[in-house]
Amino acid sequence: MDQNTTPTEDLLRQHLDEVVELLNKQKLEETIVHQQSMPRQDLVETLLHKRHQVALKQKLDDLHAADVAYILEALPLEPRLTVWNLVKSELDGQILLDVSDAVRQTLISDMDTEELLTATEQLDTDEIADLAPDLPEEVLQEILESLNDQGRAQLESVLAHEEDTVAALMDFSMVTIRDDISLGVVLRYLRRRGDLPEHTDKLFVVDERNILKGVLPLKRLLVNSPEYRVNDVMAKEVVSFRLRDEAGDAARAFERYDLLTAPVVDDEGKLQGRLRVDAIVDYIRQQSAEDMLTQAGLLEEEDLFSGIWKSLKNRWFWLGINLITAFLSTRVIGLFESTIAHIVALASLMPIVAGIGGNTGTQTSTLIVRSLALDLISGANVRKLLVKELLIALLNGTVWGSLIGLVAYLIYHDGQLGVVMSIAMMLNLLVAAMMGLAIPLLRYRLRLDPAVGTSVLLTAITDSMGFFIFLGLATLFLL
Repeated sequence: MDQNTTPTEDLLRQHLDEVVELLNKQKLEETIVHQQSMPRQDLVETLLHKRHQVALKQKLDDLHAADVAYILEALPLEPRLTVWNLVKSELDGQILLDVSDAVRQTLISDMDTEELLTATEQLDTDEIADLAPDLPEEVLQEILESLNDQGRAQLESVLAHEEDTVAALMDFSMVTIRDDISLGVVLRYLRRRGDLPEHTDKLFVVDERNILKGVLPLKRLLVNSPEYRVNDVMAKEVVSFRLRDEAGDAARAFERYDLLTAPVVDDEGKLQGRLRVDAIVDYIRQQSAEDMLTQAGLLEEEDLFSGIWKSLKNRWFWLGINLITAFLSTRVIGLFESTIAHIVALASLMPIVAGIGGNTGTQTSTLIVRSLALDLISGANVRKLLVKELLIALLNGTVWGSLIGLVAYLIYHDGQLGVVMSIAMMLNLLVAAMMGLAIPLLRYRLRLDPAVGTSVLLTAITDSMGFFIFLGLATLFLL
């Protein structure tokens, strides 16, 4: 067994294998019965179908919603819908939250309005907000009408903000107290309440206008005398967020300060909700997945078993961009056809120059994209960063250019060719370093995702400039 594989992952795969086995067994037995001629065959087929459905439903009923979500994502569309229709209705809402966006769309499209309304009844307001972009308009409207005034206001508040903001991640389940009461009163209130929201590590202290005054960690509540007042022991310096704050900034703050929860306030300082660490983890995982997709040239998350046409449209854009940039690179080579015809060795050497340049540019751009995501780059340090990367490229170009120049000399016994190879390598590494910095920084300045398209543009520029520099130098000094 792989040492990195957890028992939970083994168990998940076991659950998936068992479900697939049940589905295959059902299909096989029903096919055999259907092909045979027997008395009351329709009744036999119906009973057989019901027996398999009962067995599959029993298996699904024993699973956690997240495990069912994993199984649904791993199944092709037809068996996926078969399994989905057997899931108990009280889990529908949570499963819709746990599956990927692409799979969620296939599940929702198979549900009628009544089923969707039943599924969302089990969810909190912030969870309904997570599903809202995928719900039909008429269903969302009915959900709004079914909520009380407070719930409707909360849902409309979340939907009014952009996706990657703190408001889109916060929830409304929290405990608030006043600062002029004793800890003993707080303890009695919590006992009467009987239950606490998940991930409650602190209570939020507010005044009569709901202005956030501080937080009371549960640890302080338990270890201090019940006679103390909340104001005496509460933490007044609080890490809090505003509704419009970027979710990425909040994620970095959670990591920096080891937070489990944090309050969210409006511009007037009134408490609106809280951020939980599980929402932050989900956000980070989603952003990581999106970055991987965009770097691979995919416009959006793709259902593994989606239709061919939908998958094609998802992949065409950046493939088209790649085709255009590749064509431009060949046009650069075309400018020096006569040079290549005279010195055939150039054809075998020029991919080395372009390839090393592309790798250098990718290293630099990856560092810059990561630093931008962590908010480490500012106007004060960008010049030092540029100088550093150019010096690294210059040193790399000198060392590896000299080495590859020596190799070219030993293979082709041409000293001038070796010198041209060395100089071209060094110059292209400098170009690659500059582009690795400039492209993500420029996209960031234009308020575009610096990770999207950077690798495609970088490869196009380093290839074209590598060919141009190498063949241009060869034309000047070797002909």
